Amino acid sequence: MLGTGNAFAKKYANNNALIEMDGFKLLVDCGITLPRSLHDAGYSFDDLDAVLISHMHGDHVGGLEEYAFQMMFRYGKKPVLFIADTLVEPLWEQTLRGGLTQDPLNSLADFFDVRPIQEGEIYELHPGLNVKLIRTEHIEGKLSYSFLFNNTFFYSADMKFNGALLHSLIAEGVTTIFHDCQLITPGVVHACLDELLTLPEEIQEKIWLMHYNDNMEEYTGHTGKMRFVQQLAIYPIP
Repeated sequence: MLGTGNAFAKKYANNNALIEMDGFKLLVDCGITLPRSLHDAGYSFDDLDAVLISHMHGDHVGGLEEYAFQMMFRYGKKPVLFIADTLVEPLWEQTLRGGLTQDPLNSLADFFDVRPIQEGEIYELHPGLNVKLIRTEHIEGKLSYSFLFNNTFFYSADMKFNGALLHSLIAEGVTTIFHDCQLITPGVVHACLDELLTLPEEIQEKIWLMHYNDNMEEYTGHTGKMRFVQQLAIYPIP
C-alpha cells in the first residue's frame, strides 16, 4: 500500500496501491501524493508495468501528469493505462489536457497506451491477473468504479456504503475486501465506520479499512473485526 489516507491526507498519503504478480507491477490509482509515495517505497515510475484508474478525483489521478512526463521525457516510454471506457474522454478533457498539451502532443493516446475496459466484463491485465469493473456510487453525476480482482479480492474506490453489494460479493466467493472508510459519521460520499460496523462479523473479518483520516490511531480497537491497512505494508492476497 503506497498510501492509505483520504483525499486530504498529510500523514498517510493518498490511497494508492501496487499489486504485484509474477513480477508484473500494477499501480492502482495515481493520486497527488503518489510520486513521493512511490519514491518512499523504493520504486520509480519505470518499475511499473501499468496503471489502473478508478475515477477522476485528484487523490486518484493527480499524479498522472508527472507519470506521463517522466515516462516520456526521462524513460522514453508510453505507459499502459487501464481505464473504464466511460472515463477516457473525461480524464483527458477535464483533468490532464491543460497540463500535458504541448504541440504536437494533444491527446491522451500521445502519452499513454490507453486500454479501455467495459464495466462488468472480466479483463485480463496480465496472465493470471483479471479485473472486473463494478460501478459504485460516490458523487452524484460522477462515474466511479471499484475493482474485483480474480473474483476473490474486492478493492473499493471511493464509494458510499452498500451492504447488499458486500453481502453478494462474499456469497460469490470474495475472500478479501479492501474498503475505503470515513471514520466519522455521517458518511455522505464514503462508507463510514459506523455503517461498516453494521455488517455481520463474518463479513467484517474479511474487511481491511483504507482511505482513512490522519487520526486513524484514535480508532484502533474500535473497528470490530475489521483491521486497518497500514501504509507501505505488503499484504499477500489469496
